[in-house]
Amino acid sequence: MKKLINRVEDVVAEQLAGMRAARPELKFSEEPRYIWREDNEDKISLISGGGSGHEPLHAGYIGKGMLTAACPGEVFTSPTPDQMYECGKEVNNGKGVLFFIKNYTGDVLNFESAVELLHFDDIPVGSITIDDDVAVKDSLYTAGRRGVGATVLIEKIVGAAAEAGYDLAQCEELTLRLNNRARSFGVALSACTVPANGKPSFELADNEIEFGVGIHGEPGIERRSYSDLNTLVEQMCDEIINTPAYTRTVRTWDREVGEWKEQDITTEEFKQGDQFIVMVNGLGGTTQGELYGVYGKMAECFDKAGYKLARNLVGNYCTALDMEGFSITLLKADEETLKLWDVPVNAPALRWGV
Repeated sequence: MKKLINRVEDVVAEQLAGMRAARPELKFSEEPRYIWREDNEDKISLISGGGSGHEPLHAGYIGKGMLTAACPGEVFTSPTPDQMYECGKEVNNGKGVLFFIKNYTGDVLNFESAVELLHFDDIPVGSITIDDDVAVKDSLYTAGRRGVGATVLIEKIVGAAAEAGYDLAQCEELTLRLNNRARSFGVALSACTVPANGKPSFELADNEIEFGVGIHGEPGIERRSYSDLNTLVEQMCDEIINTPAYTRTVRTWDREVGEWKEQDITTEEFKQGDQFIVMVNGLGGTTQGELYGVYGKMAECFDKAGYKLARNLVGNYCTALDMEGFSITLLKADEETLKLWDVPVNAPALRWGV
């Protein structure tokens, strides 16, 4: 392994120290570890987090028009409940705290513990779990679909809603609605190298890809032979287009009675004439030029399906360390969604209109 690191056990701490030096507008807590901004006096606070190694997710999205705070864990390891709890107390201003949770078992358990602790401190709190990956129903780290690239789009849109004055209940409802309109699919051409392991997490032959890979390198649908870009993108778009509606049990926090409630919710269908926000996302080791090549073929596929691509992102937004590969995320949009998308955002990794 050849990485720009010193000691493996100091990787996250040293990288966050560098971010602290580069972004003096952000505030950092060392113990427990979380990052926040202070210019959020009269709006609800939005918090996300998860294992490090997915940068710029999530700390790169702290800023006006997006997140209020983030809780980074060690590489590919969930942050602890005390990180989320202390972070929630720090940014609470009486308007409420909303957690965005990617659907990985450790993240869900720890964030839910923090929700309960904050509730017992009389802090209005809620959480929504994001599960947009249509590749697999259950995986090594999840019950149900994994939470991946749609997290970025949802954090942007709900961040704009919070900036516009949406209250906690309205932001919860919007997050749930957006999640039900999102689909993602990823592939790997090569594995990532976790610093603590010192070697690639899996091996692929020169002509193989992992079709439906997760953002920690967990398996997808199958190992497939790789021939060319166009064939691969067509296969991925077919998976996204042809995924049927999916019903699963969703847990949300009932603030009035102080307990979790469960309800079965079904994702929305995609159909001809629908508008979408689309993201072609690099997994860390893919060039920008290659990603634009993906976008060109993907746009052709979705045009044939009758989908209208109203907005887009192309770049590295939700990565898997140095994995060579990419994902496609499609989010069904309406007038409200597009209006919120266009609101200015000023975060380290996403900025426009300012």
